[in-house]
Amino acid sequence: MVRVICVAGARPNYMKIKPVMDALERRGVEVVLVHTGQHYDDSMNDVFFRDLGIRPPDRYLGAGSGSHAQQTGRVMEAFEPLVDELAPDAVVVVGDINSTLACALVTAKAGPLLAHVEAGLRSRDWSMPEEVNRVATDRVSDYLLAPSPDAAANLRAEGYREDQIHVVGNVMIDTLFANLDRARESDVLERYGLTRGGYGLVTLHRPANVDDPDTLRGLLKALGEISGRCPLLLPVHPRAERRLADVGVPDGIRLVPAAGYLDFIALQDSARVVLTDSGGIQEETTALGVPCVTLRENTERPITVSEGTNVLAGTDPDRIAATVHRVLDDPPAPRCPALWDGRASERIARILLDGPAAAARPRPTDLAPAGTPGAPGAP
Repeated sequence: MVRVICVAGARPNYMKIKPVMDALERRGVEVVLVHTGQHYDDSMNDVFFRDLGIRPPDRYLGAGSGSHAQQTGRVMEAFEPLVDELAPDAVVVVGDINSTLACALVTAKAGPLLAHVEAGLRSRDWSMPEEVNRVATDRVSDYLLAPSPDAAANLRAEGYREDQIHVVGNVMIDTLFANLDRARESDVLERYGLTRGGYGLVTLHRPANVDDPDTLRGLLKALGEISGRCPLLLPVHPRAERRLADVGVPDGIRLVPAAGYLDFIALQDSARVVLTDSGGIQEETTALGVPCVTLRENTERPITVSEGTNVLAGTDPDRIAATVHRVLDDPPAPRCPALWDGRASERIARILLDGPAAAARPRPTDLAPAGTPGAPGAP
């Protein structure tokens, strides 16, 4: 029997790994779920396992918090003996967190095939730790499972072989579509006294936005202005809670506890507009057809702008306010990229199981045969 380790470590991973696990298990694969423990409190962890119906992890590494180096090192130390013990045929990592890179490096040195889900995403912002993680993970991966053609184009421009690159669609949208009816049954709007289309939803968690008091103060100034026209709901990410309290939140912005997966999808689905610095939410709002304004200077998901409902506003308060007012006046038409159809995980399972074993497959730094796309000197 084929054995595959699937790795998850933080909230954004859970929605991505669940459909991949399901698709592999439907094809008879022995799936070992490893939770690194990068996120460990209930609001960021247990509630998502419950909402998504993810079985308890087979192994828990208990990495915990710390600096990037500390966290990455602890995951590597715990994951290495596990790979030796289980001797998997392949390891699947998702996204761009420290756990992703740590488990990718261990796998590459141990020898199993490595598959990276969400390969090829690029923000071009080297100050983002996630950008470093995703670039390094791609470099050591055998299977580069891209969510969209622009991600695949990035990989080709960086010199990866065609046999490594597979455009499979977006696994987060698989999870979204599988749970949308359940999310729409949530009573979260009633609990908060909200009406469909009567509020804006805000998320803030990226260090560049919440760790600098001046930047955070500017964002809140813009949100305060916007709230005069459209009341705003802000589920508070644990890392932002204290900083928001220190800076002070304007009237019109309502803080609520971090939401579980189903409640948060329901809040997105019924919002008039979503303001966020999260990459995943840019994708979910595009699939839902809900206007999204991204509070960042760049995005690794540009397809949500070119083929979705997302608008990039940056972090300047005046520009944010002007952008949101424009979106409220003239919302972007709903549209969704090709292959964001709820079947990405099926494509991933087929690619992993139909391909050759590690011993028979070119590895990441092998050159393509002369004359084939990706070979030196080839067009």
